[in-house]
Amino acid sequence: MMSEHIKSVTESDFEYEVLAYSQNTPVIVDFWAEWCKPCKVLSPILEKLVGEAGGSFRLAKVDADVNPNLVLKYSVRSIPTVLAFSQGSRISDFAGLQPEPRVREFINQILPPSPASLLVQKGDSLLAMGDLEGAREAYDEALKITEATPGALLGLIKINLLEGNAPAARASLRVFPACKEYNEAERLLPLMKAMQDAVSGTLYKETDLDLAFENSMRLALRGNMLASADGMMDILRADKHFRRERGKEVVLAILDLLDQESELTRQYRKELTNILF
Repeated sequence: MMSEHIKSVTESDFEYEVLAYSQNTPVIVDFWAEWCKPCKVLSPILEKLVGEAGGSFRLAKVDADVNPNLVLKYSVRSIPTVLAFSQGSRISDFAGLQPEPRVREFINQILPPSPASLLVQKGDSLLAMGDLEGAREAYDEALKITEATPGALLGLIKINLLEGNAPAARASLRVFPACKEYNEAERLLPLMKAMQDAVSGTLYKETDLDLAFENSMRLALRGNMLASADGMMDILRADKHFRRERGKEVVLAILDLLDQESELTRQYRKELTNILF
């Protein structure tokens, strides 16, 4: 698939189409070969991402068999190999077939911040300061610019949990794209489920620790995450494997909601480590 942002490049025009072009726009160079089966998987991923980027970078495709001097010059030892150029210089690379989330991450690292990503950064800062309303506005604006922006979806999941709205948090998780942020969002799932179980009345009520767990979840539903974390710590002191590690998974999710740079969060994590190990 060729488009205005995808260019077949040879030894004769590499300097102009890649090095010179990269002075203004990053260029991803895909070294491929007709006989290379992994190339047939990776190339469509790169083409999809350049289409999504809408001109934020160029994809230059180099047939390794036809351009041996470029292969030698850039020390391409295996196919596929992908190089990134910016300001006329090679800045990053990877070799071999990679899954789409890793390719996306590789590309995002070389691109200048987009308006959506700047709004996500703003939302993250406001969230760390406890300004949930301001953070929500920033994340919503980011999603208006770029639908399914991972950082914005993750931020909204955190806000919904901090406000006790587990169903809304799970709804955002269901539309989350495959990316590195998804793993962070998925770690919050045990807390979402526990909060919903507390609302539906389906939590275990067989022991005093079960009742303490329910109380901690009700504190979480009211947005009192620190008190909920304190309650969970008490449960784990009594039984660090509470309900087949559910207690540990829930308190880790609660701590993921807090400002990771704060001394308080570090103290909670240190205390949890002492309890578990």
